[in-house]
Amino acid sequence: MVQASEEIASDAGAAFALLCEVEKWPVWLSLARSVRRVDSGAALGTGSEIAIHAPLLGHDEELYVVERFIDGHLLYLESAYSCRRSWEFRIERKGARGRINVTLAYATYGGWLGARLDRLGRARRAAAALAASVVHFKGLVEFENHPNRVLADF
Repeated sequence: MVQASEEIASDAGAAFALLCEVEKWPVWLSLARSVRRVDSGAALGTGSEIAIHAPLLGHDEELYVVERFIDGHLLYLESAYSCRRSWEFRIERKGARGRINVTLAYATYGGWLGARLDRLGRARRAAAALAASVVHFKGLVEFENHPNRVLADF
């Protein structure tokens, strides 16, 4: 399991709106090569199906189902084929600010030794990629909701 969290200097509602645009996840979520809604047309909610291709996690495109959905706060995806694989996105409101928390759980096989090897290899790369992705998400939300929408020259 890997986790990442970042405070967002913008409205939490705007952050959740960007999170609900799952087709745009590969723009900010470097773990995902492609993401698409399987059941297009309906609004995102409990029971929605999402296909995620995340090669770093060691699997081809996999089907996930939205198991829990609280508008403006929680998006929890669980694999349609294994309850041990899940993505949890939480947006917390803190006044005019927000915080995104992302937790990724995936199965490791091979017992104690397999878990140790995973922690040394894939888990470390996944944690670094997830942390960078959350920072990228923060930047997108803050830029989209900045009053001037002009980046300063550095």
